[in-house]
Amino acid sequence: MAEQMKPSGVDWIGEIPSEWNITKVRFVTELRSEQGSYNPGDKYIGLENISSYTGTYISTESEYDSGTYDIYKAGDLLFSKLRPYLAKALITDDCGFCTGELAIIKEYKGDIRYLFYYMLSDGFLKMTDASTYGSKMPRASWDYIKNLQIPAMEKREQQAIADYLDKECAQIDSIAADLEKQIELLQQYKKSLITETVTKGLDKSVPMKDSGIEWIGEIPYDWEISRVKYHYEICLGKMLQPIQENVSDTLESYMCSANVTWAGIDLSIVKQMWFSPSEKRQYRLLEGDLLVSEGGDVAVSCIWKNELEECYLQNAVHRVRQIATGDNRFIYYWLFFLKNYGIIDLICNKATIAHFTKEKFGEISICIMPLNEQQAIADYLDEKCATINSILDDKQAQLKVIQQHKKSLIYEYVTGKKRVKEAQ
Repeated sequence: MAEQMKPSGVDWIGEIPSEWNITKVRFVTELRSEQGSYNPGDKYIGLENISSYTGTYISTESEYDSGTYDIYKAGDLLFSKLRPYLAKALITDDCGFCTGELAIIKEYKGDIRYLFYYMLSDGFLKMTDASTYGSKMPRASWDYIKNLQIPAMEKREQQAIADYLDKECAQIDSIAADLEKQIELLQQYKKSLITETVTKGLDKSVPMKDSGIEWIGEIPYDWEISRVKYHYEICLGKMLQPIQENVSDTLESYMCSANVTWAGIDLSIVKQMWFSPSEKRQYRLLEGDLLVSEGGDVAVSCIWKNELEECYLQNAVHRVRQIATGDNRFIYYWLFFLKNYGIIDLICNKATIAHFTKEKFGEISICIMPLNEQQAIADYLDEKCATINSILDDKQAQLKVIQQHKKSLIYEYVTGKKRVKEAQ
C-alpha cells in the first residue's frame, strides 16, 4: 500500500507523511544560556573541535585564556551559527565550555538525535546559510533559526529514524574516513616524491654534497645552487585598468590569480581588458609558459597550454619562461616542493598581505643541473604524478558519491520520504 502523503507547505521539505505535522524550531527547543569561569585544562569546544557532517569531536592542542565562557552539559546539541554551510553540530557526552558561535540546545520535545540529523540536512543548512550576515565571518542568528519549520511526529518514530540513521551514517562515515585516509596518503606520497626527486635527482648512486641550505639538504655532487632569476625570465602582467571608451571591440582575454591553480587553468570565468600593441607583445602567453600567482594562495602555478587562442597577463600573475639553462616543468615542481615545505609562505611573510613579488621570486634558491637532467626529472614526475592524480581523482569521486548518498539518506528519512518500518 502506497504511503499517504500531504504537502508540508515548505518548499525544500516537500511532502510529508499524512500523520506528520509541521511546527517551528522554537516550539520544540529550549536553549541553554549559562556561563561559568573557565580555567586552562577545562574541557572547551571550539568550532575546530567539531567534524563537519559527522558530529564527532576532534581533539586539538588549542589553548584558551581564563575567563567567562558559555557552559554546555551532557546531552546538549551544539549547532554552529558561524558559516553554517560547514555543517558543524555535535551532541555532547560530557560537561564543559564552548564558543559563543555555538547555539546550545538543552531541551528538545522528541529525540534530540532526530533534531541533530534534521539540522544537518541540506535544506535546513541552505535555509540557515541564506540568512547569514557579515562578509568575512558570516553567521546566522538564532532568532532566525528558531523560526524555521521542522516536521513533528511521535517520539517513537523520531527514535526509530535516529537509530536507523545512526547505523547507516556510521557505516558511510567509516567508508568516507577510509577514502579520506587514502587520499591523504596519496597526497603525502606525491609531495615526498616531488621533494625527493627535485633535490636528490633520479640516480640514487651518485655521490652527494651539502647544498649549504638547510631546507634543501644534500644534493648530487655535480649539481649547483643558484637563483631563479639567472635561469628563467620572469614577467609580471599588466596593471589592471578601467576599460577605456570606444575600445570594446579590441578587448583581450587575460589571466588573473583566480584562473591559476596547481591542477591547471580554470577558464570558468575569463575577464577582458584593453592592451596596446606593445603591451600585447610584452604580456602575451605562449604555450609552455609557467603562470605563478603573486598573491592569495601564493605560488599556485600551472603550465599554459594555449587554452585560448589569444591571451595575456594581468599583474596578479607572473609569467615564467625558460631560457637555455632552465625547464619550466622543473621549476613548476620546484615551486610545488617550496610551497609544501612552507618556504614560500616564509618568504612572503603571511603576517601581512602575502605578495610573491618578482624580486622575491627571482631571489629564490634553486638546484641547477644539466638541461637534459632537468628534462628527465620533469618527464619522470609528469608520468608519476599523472598516475597519482588519476588515482586521486577516482578516490575523490568515490568520496563525493558517498557523501552525497549520506545527504540524500538524511533528507529522505527526516522528511518522511522514506519510513523506518519498525516505527509504522
